[in-house]
Amino acid sequence: MTAVQSQLDALNFDNKFVRELPEDPKSTNKRRQVYKSCFSRVRPVECSAPKFIAHAKEVSEMLDLGEEILDKAAFAGVFSGKDQLPGMDSFAMCYGGHQFGNWAGQLGDGRAINLGEVVNKAGQRWTLQLKGAGPTPYSRMGDGFAVLRSSIREFLCSEAMYHLGVPTTRALSLVETGDPVMRDMFYDGRAKNEPGAVVCRVAPSFVRFGSFQIFGARNEHEELKALADYTIKTDFPQLGEPSEAVYAKWFEEICVKTAELVIHWMRVGFVHGVLNTDNMSILGLTIDYGPYGWLDNYDAMWTPNTTDKSNRRYRYGAQPEIALWNLVQLATALTPLAKKGVFESGLEAYGEAFNSGWKTMMAQKLGFKNFDEQTDDHILKELQSILQIVETDMTIFFRKLADFNVFDESMTTTDQLLAPLLEAYYIETELSGENRNRIANWLRIYKFRGAQDGGTVEERRERMNRVNPKYVLRNYLAQEAIELAEKGDYSRIHKLLEIMRKPYEEQSKNEEFAKKRPDWARDKPGCSTLSCSS
Repeated sequence: MTAVQSQLDALNFDNKFVRELPEDPKSTNKRRQVYKSCFSRVRPVECSAPKFIAHAKEVSEMLDLGEEILDKAAFAGVFSGKDQLPGMDSFAMCYGGHQFGNWAGQLGDGRAINLGEVVNKAGQRWTLQLKGAGPTPYSRMGDGFAVLRSSIREFLCSEAMYHLGVPTTRALSLVETGDPVMRDMFYDGRAKNEPGAVVCRVAPSFVRFGSFQIFGARNEHEELKALADYTIKTDFPQLGEPSEAVYAKWFEEICVKTAELVIHWMRVGFVHGVLNTDNMSILGLTIDYGPYGWLDNYDAMWTPNTTDKSNRRYRYGAQPEIALWNLVQLATALTPLAKKGVFESGLEAYGEAFNSGWKTMMAQKLGFKNFDEQTDDHILKELQSILQIVETDMTIFFRKLADFNVFDESMTTTDQLLAPLLEAYYIETELSGENRNRIANWLRIYKFRGAQDGGTVEERRERMNRVNPKYVLRNYLAQEAIELAEKGDYSRIHKLLEIMRKPYEEQSKNEEFAKKRPDWARDKPGCSTLSCSS
């Protein structure tokens, strides 16, 4: 056995999902409604010329494949879907969902094909899923493929989010297929061929809220119970054997995990862009990276998704309430499992977990040791206002706030107070008159509050820099990597992957990647706006 064969054979396929849950009795891979089934077996399309672009070494090690890829051609063949390994049992999942607030019926894995589940040496279960490997019975009007630009964004963001400490699905690899894919990026009649690509996504489970909704909507109660029981036994074993009481505990845990997830999004300035119920993970993971975006200037109303431009349903500031709305839809789908009112405590738990967690998180971002109800509610409310009255870079503002010396009693004038933060403002001329005075007044209150905590400048800076990243995957950075990659230059992908591995650290050689969004990126497609086209 060669070293290459040994590396790929390290994948120990178990495939519990397809062994234990009801499957689609039909084997034809054509678009159709699939009933009373959790999945359909389907094979990826064999692409013409798979080409290895990048992999995440941490994910590779997690799967027992080792840090380095020994044979990139063999690896690309497998993780593009062209070649099969012994033990693989590929399938696409059936689920439904609410899209932009409306029930959409059956959705399912339209461009995702699961290669199977592997169990690593540590006993951890991981599902390997290819995004962009061809059509499935759930592809509806789509072709099941993905283009290079969206695949780069998903690959980089999955790993950037992980290293930021945000719960997320992971990305093992990025492979170009060698086949063109026709896309109309902004649905404006200007379709063109783009290079195709496949990302291998990795998660303990890709089960979503919509996985239960489809059975609830169709009154397929036997399948609903089978999936719920399987999920509890596999992913929530600490809760015990499924019962009405355990269903309630399980839902409450989903609610709390979801609250914690959204708090992390708000902490780092991430906007998911498409918070449909089919894009909500039952494990509280960030899932399905499409038209997501990062706040450059702080704007609670901003959404990167052009489809959502009019209503802004999934805007940054609305994510907490949308997550709750989605949980209500999940609770409705689960009602056949228990008597009326059983899941209400879970929804209450979401509110409690989010409210307390958000205050704790914001106190940490501001360098406070604890949240003080008497003073900090006002400080936070005014902060959210001053961040928007002048165009303020969210990431830089909080990072620079760690350098603001709250213990310096000589720092009293407006100029002195604003000096440490000037780098965070996009248009310095906006820092005048009433706006300038209002920000300075907030800084005086903040300075007094911060000094009350005591400690040292260094302790406070270290505490703040643990939660306020210096590096995030700004939209324009990803777009630059995409434009280079479309010319055959993958160096920026590797560079960004390396930088995002240490987002909280000072990286003296990479300061340019921590700068504000440049003017050319303000209104550029891919930097300010994105579509669901991938």
